[in-house]
Amino acid sequence: MPQICSAGTRLIIEESIHDAFVSAIVDRVKNIKLGSGFDESTQMGPLISKDHLNKVVNYVENGKQEGATVAVGGGRPDDPELLNGFFYLPTVLTGCTSNMRVVQDEGFGPVITVEKFTTEEEAVRLANDSIYGLSGGVFTNDIAKAERCVAKMRMGTVWINDVNLYFPHAPWGGYKQSGIGRELGKKGLEEYQETKHIFQNLKPEPVNWF
Repeated sequence: MPQICSAGTRLIIEESIHDAFVSAIVDRVKNIKLGSGFDESTQMGPLISKDHLNKVVNYVENGKQEGATVAVGGGRPDDPELLNGFFYLPTVLTGCTSNMRVVQDEGFGPVITVEKFTTEEEAVRLANDSIYGLSGGVFTNDIAKAERCVAKMRMGTVWINDVNLYFPHAPWGGYKQSGIGRELGKKGLEEYQETKHIFQNLKPEPVNWF
């Protein structure tokens, strides 16, 4: 499977819709078809190596030890055709909190964590409770609420009612420990410039006593 630096790995869901949303996403995840990249019906392929597979296995096990619940996935597939590959089932972990390593660490696997919030302020606080700040998204029918949230979210790119859309004319980069500087767009081109500041006094004369 591709390892996308901006892949959404944290879901922060409003409490009033939490259970219904988790049920719906679990149903979708159960139907993701694993297989070879040479098979056009495949929706998700294997991880890149055995070492990385072991990393993802340990990542999920650590999450379970911290109190997360496996809603779907959480292990290797039992399909005989997938046993020789570095496959890991798409996984949803519920009951997560922002102090868990499974939430704070980058797993780079087919794993998503689910947290819960009750107020707009809490949602923003949880979203910002990370040493990383590359990208995020806000989904809501209330556009005023969306604009309030994205203004406070400490991330280089924030989508509203969509995710993982990129444009060559828009700057790309992160806050905090998600990188320095920007790629793409005018800001990206400026990274290649050498800026020089030149000051010239067109009328030199004594200044005060000097």
